[in-house]
Amino acid sequence: MIIIYLITIFLMTVFLGIELITKVPATLHTPLMSGSNAISGITIVGAIGVLLTQHSYGEVGVLPFILGAIALFFATVNVVGGFVVSHRMLEKFRGKKK
Repeated sequence: MIIIYLITIFLMTVFLGIELITKVPATLHTPLMSGSNAISGITIVGAIGVLLTQHSYGEVGVLPFILGAIALFFATVNVVGGFVVSHRMLEKFRGKKK
């Protein structure tokens, strides 16, 4: 029964996320990206916390370690990609150097 509840919440958040992102005007993409980077930064800290907690107690659970490593990887990719896109966008406003 709980799995149906969790799947329902997951599908609702996917639908809400798609609807929200497709309706964001182009002028708000940069603030939205900075908010996404902040959330991904929090995810990075949480994933590192999970990985360090598992290691410090000596009980390395396989599932928490794998999920923490996956979360760390994807959050890092999101933050780095966000900074690359933001940097490229800011370069457009600086103009060409002579």
